Amino acid sequence: MNTAACAALFRALSHPARVRIVELLVDGPVSVGELRVRTSMDSSGLAQQLTVLRRAGLVAPRRAGKDTEYALVSPTVADLTRCARGVLTGQSVGHERLLTVLRQDVLRQEYAS
Repeated sequence: MNTAACAALFRALSHPARVRIVELLVDGPVSVGELRVRTSMDSSGLAQQLTVLRRAGLVAPRRAGKDTEYALVSPTVADLTRCARGVLTGQSVGHERLLTVLRQDVLRQEYAS
């Protein structure tokens, strides 16, 4: 695996707006107008974020009549965001367990006092 290419891929997904765009494209192509509405971004900001994703090879544009739609280039792109959510969910569960243990320790200490 080319680690520089992998790092570039993760950099492309390092902005919350770009992650949101990828999530919106999971179910299929979405028009630029719809992306603008669903992300609450202005045209310029959305264009910048789409350019980063396009240059990284994660999304591709296509004309649909007068509109331009964007789509994920591969279903594996969606898998990346699912995987990240799984990691974050696992961390959250681990933190919740730690908090439960800490609360139990505090209660034991209060009871022992």
